[in-house]
Amino acid sequence: MQTIKQRFQVEYNYAVFFTQHLFDAQNPLLKDFFQDYTEQGFQRKALVIVDEGFEQTQPELKNQIRSYFAQNVTHIQLAPEIIVVPGGEACKNDPSQFDKLVEAVDVFGIDRHSFVIGIGGGAVLDLVGYAAAVSHRGIKLIRIPTTVLAQNDSGVGVKNSINFHGKKNFLGTFAPPVAVFNDLTFLRTLDDRDWRGGLAEAVKVALIKDAAFFEWIEEHAAALAARDEEAMAYLIHRCAEMHTDHIAGGDPFEFGSSRPLDFGHWAAHKLEYLTGFQVRHGEAVAIGIALDCVYANKIGMLAEGDLHRIIDVLTKVGFDLYHSKLAENDKINLRNGLQEFREHLGGRLTIMLLERIGKGVEVHELDADIIAQSVDYLESSKIIPA
Repeated sequence: MQTIKQRFQVEYNYAVFFTQHLFDAQNPLLKDFFQDYTEQGFQRKALVIVDEGFEQTQPELKNQIRSYFAQNVTHIQLAPEIIVVPGGEACKNDPSQFDKLVEAVDVFGIDRHSFVIGIGGGAVLDLVGYAAAVSHRGIKLIRIPTTVLAQNDSGVGVKNSINFHGKKNFLGTFAPPVAVFNDLTFLRTLDDRDWRGGLAEAVKVALIKDAAFFEWIEEHAAALAARDEEAMAYLIHRCAEMHTDHIAGGDPFEFGSSRPLDFGHWAAHKLEYLTGFQVRHGEAVAIGIALDCVYANKIGMLAEGDLHRIIDVLTKVGFDLYHSKLAENDKINLRNGLQEFREHLGGRLTIMLLERIGKGVEVHELDADIIAQSVDYLESSKIIPA
């Protein structure tokens, strides 16, 4: 019998919207979006899941959502319960949270023509996206990120996940949303740690892709640290633009081992686990960037001047660039993160290092002794925010 060879392409289109006061009755953005999903004689539904930490800062949020749908989106039937889940990595570590969402999909009859709407930080959006992607083999997902980190990075991408067997993002899917809505006013609810945390991903993408953007961050570091909304709005938009451009022009489903947007992340992922997630993702990424930049300098790849500029920006926006867990167990625990990252990539280690600001290069091995020396550098330098 002759072999049948199958080949097809699937086109994905989704928009990242930027707005303020998304659920204000006078804001037509959501209403206009849902107009595209009007179909006579067909009842679509929507299940809303909210980050508990965000919900606690917005006591009227549930009522605002219900009122908005009742006034502006009457053809979409809102599920009678708005589900609340814990924020942060706790929701991705607890299988019962995933079970709760899948049960809600079943109980409220959320089918493939309906919507799951996630409102919250990156971890909650990861969980919600994973539950949506595997329920009925894929329910339409709308992301409404509420943190800097989610608005400029994870929330605008195509990945969803939960943690499993002590490994970050061990279970997950590549499933794009149908839309992302970034509301600048939601960021006002953030504490300083979470405001700052998203800046690490901005520094990351600037360092590997856009020297001019890094220079802009340098010039506005004080304003960003002081929670200047105009500066943050530009930073988020530019990061989201670069992130979506990368996805469209590269390897969106990561069939290869090249993942430049994971710059600084091999150490960051391990550090999060070593600290029991007391170090948050953005804080860990800042440390991971610093560690890899020191490493690149030590092997003669990155100039001393560039290293100091990078360290200076990270500290000016408020990051502490050393944690004692980096050196624990003679740094063996940290180095184990390389093997775990190799497995996560699919067997071949590919790490992005900097050749210069704005120019990353990929390497396929790191020297354990130089990793240890780089940790010692960060510790001995006492690089802490002023």
